[in-house]
Amino acid sequence: MMFAEIGSYALAMGLAFAIAQVGLSVLARLKRSTVLAAAGEGAALASFAGVALAFAILIHAFVTSDFSVANVATNSHTEKPLIYKVAGAWGSHEGSMLLWCLALTGYGAAAATLGRGLPKGLKALMVATQGGLGTVFLAYTVFASNPLNRIALPPVEGRSLNPLLQDPALAIHPPFLYSGYVGMSVVFSLAVAALIEGRVDAAWARWVRPWALAAWSLLTVGIMLGSFWAYYELGWGGWWFWDPVENASFMPWLIATALLHSAIVTEKRGALAGWSLFLALSAFSFSMLGAFLVRSGVLTSVHAFAVDPKRGVLLLIILGLTTGLGFALFAWRAPKLAPGGVFAPISRESALVLNNILLAAATATVLLGTLFPLIREAMTGEAISVGPPYFNLTFVPLMAALAILLPAGPLLAWKRGDAAGVLQRLWAAALAAGVFGVAAYALVSPQKALGAAGLTIGAWLVCGAVAELVERTRAFRVPAADSLRRLVGLPRGAWGMTFAHLGLGVFVLGACMELGWHGEAAETLPIGGSLNVAGYHLVLETVGPVDGPNYDAERAVIRATRDGRPVCTGEPNRRFYPAGGETVSGIAICYRGFSHLYMVLGERRSAQIATGGNHPGAPPVWLVRAYWNPWATLIFLGPVIMALGGVISLSDRRLRLGVARRRKEQPA
Repeated sequence: MMFAEIGSYALAMGLAFAIAQVGLSVLARLKRSTVLAAAGEGAALASFAGVALAFAILIHAFVTSDFSVANVATNSHTEKPLIYKVAGAWGSHEGSMLLWCLALTGYGAAAATLGRGLPKGLKALMVATQGGLGTVFLAYTVFASNPLNRIALPPVEGRSLNPLLQDPALAIHPPFLYSGYVGMSVVFSLAVAALIEGRVDAAWARWVRPWALAAWSLLTVGIMLGSFWAYYELGWGGWWFWDPVENASFMPWLIATALLHSAIVTEKRGALAGWSLFLALSAFSFSMLGAFLVRSGVLTSVHAFAVDPKRGVLLLIILGLTTGLGFALFAWRAPKLAPGGVFAPISRESALVLNNILLAAATATVLLGTLFPLIREAMTGEAISVGPPYFNLTFVPLMAALAILLPAGPLLAWKRGDAAGVLQRLWAAALAAGVFGVAAYALVSPQKALGAAGLTIGAWLVCGAVAELVERTRAFRVPAADSLRRLVGLPRGAWGMTFAHLGLGVFVLGACMELGWHGEAAETLPIGGSLNVAGYHLVLETVGPVDGPNYDAERAVIRATRDGRPVCTGEPNRRFYPAGGETVSGIAICYRGFSHLYMVLGERRSAQIATGGNHPGAPPVWLVRAYWNPWATLIFLGPVIMALGGVISLSDRRLRLGVARRRKEQPA
């Protein structure tokens, strides 16, 4: 069958329609033609349809194990479970770029279809910019990274996907992450269109917010899934290591968070218009920087897709071209924008400005820590690494300051606020957080002062979110029935903000508890051997062979007790994948409330090697590692609550229909 050729043709047609999308939309703006604008929007839909067809054909090639397609032969195997055959479609450089293009053209089609409330000129320029982004990335995929290329002599069997990527979380992690990454493209396109039109006002900020919020929510889930995968798949017991590729996804999230807050000021007060534009351009620029870092080969990471300097140069050119043109336009047009409203130093606007300053500074520290080793090596040839100590000293204090100030912002009035009044309304939250922190310091471990401080901040965020709800409903100041009626009638946008801040507090609580009270132990054990960690007694009972669908494994049974009472049984394993000749660890987690007892089975050794002596006929031993990660579930639950807050805000009728309501106010 010629499915691969049809897919390549569909991909090329997607590129052709993207080019047409640019041309038709630009002409529509110049001629103020409704017909040409509709044609440009139709081209956006056709471009997406072409890419979607190519992607569906790639999925079909993986599912049917068509090894005549080079990408399938390199990243699949007949014995792989179906879910990993499908995930293999985006588990390579070429496939991941096609997924990127699918998301990019999908957002372009959605923006063309849903942007009916936009002024015609602005919408045409947005569609044209989105088409330009689609053109450069589709051209790169078609000419440099086509995942549907055939090979002359197909192998009988494929080489299979990297075993580390054969995991359910990593199967769904890239679609969420890319949907968040690429969602920033619409924000970028709206910023470029607004700069060309020379108009950035409250209506523009209202149009930007839903796209930024959707992308931010998806990116939050994507980062969480990646962190969770690293936590339980890599077997090192941690959830974040400031890996450069982790940072590549974190930086656009920080910028998008700043944009969401800045756009509120632009919408409500007409201020910070230039800064909101800058953030809108930066959000997608950081997304493209992430695409370059992951795929260029300049970084060494388990998350990286390729080591290909030639294609990395092409991605660098795309990054330089798009961001260069965007920021050049900003430098030209932004000074001509009308100044915004004036506000007092103590006001909600000022709180949001300070929020943005801290987020921007935090992003700069992450960017410096990520790129400095690359710059240093390029200039001196000396390889260095920047690890957690740097980020703990620079990033963490900035985020701590942001968290301390965060609960006060929603309680301040616009234009001029009352600091004393806000403190009066937050005294109960501050008292509760302080009591919680002191209790953690006194009862858990006086030696963990920093951990107790972190727990105090986390409790402050949670209590502050609750206090904000209490203030909105006027609880304890009006009859309970009136308070309940106010609670039910709260706008969904307000609920979404509360959930987002609450989720951040939950995450901080989990992260500080895990980092401050983490315990670990490692021993080389024979059958029946034991080790102790954080008051738990672990016994290696058996180790036996297991046949998996596409791997062979040794699986251990480790029984855990505490104070002589059985607690749980873990079954970690070590898997060998014959297709790739690789071995990976499958960890076991015993859930103790929100805490985790984490077990890893290491390599099998002879007793002679393990003890350094001569013990002929001695039974084998295994390296067993165990970690106690208290409250670790909150680390992953917090981002889920934050993303839920974003979804709740998106469902707010005012946010979804605000553009349409303003349509008559905004002439084309």
